[in-house]
Amino acid sequence: MTDKVPMTVKGHTQLEEEFKHLKTVERPSIIKAIAEAREHGDLSENAEYHAARERQSFVEGRIQELEGKLGRAEVIDVSKLSGDTVMFGVTVKLIDDDTEEEVLYQLVGDDESDIKAGLLSLSSPLARALIGKKKGDIVEVGTPKGSKSYEIVAIDFK
Repeated sequence: MTDKVPMTVKGHTQLEEEFKHLKTVERPSIIKAIAEAREHGDLSENAEYHAARERQSFVEGRIQELEGKLGRAEVIDVSKLSGDTVMFGVTVKLIDDDTEEEVLYQLVGDDESDIKAGLLSLSSPLARALIGKKKGDIVEVGTPKGSKSYEIVAIDFK
């Protein structure tokens, strides 16, 4: 049995759009570029041909990767979740106990994560430490610079 890949509705839509773009735009354009390069004759010294083949390899690999992820996707509609504990999809507001700095993160799938945008990968050490915790709990996380501790001040299901 293959593992499910958790993702939000937004993350699933983004992967589907990339998949569709690769199959309907990139793949045909690469095939055309290869055909044009072949018309130029000797393929052994044809830089355009080799570049197009390399791009084709990359695109085909990404298409296969996306097919696998979309096939194993477990799409979670965060708006239908509720409760008082941290789980996939929720947005948590934390206060860094050392700096008193407030941070806001949504726990998302690996493909959706973007720490600068406040999208924290479910597989990150901080997200794993937050899962199952409640408002008011203190969470300790090991980092390369030592242990950090955060207080959960809010949990939002939107």
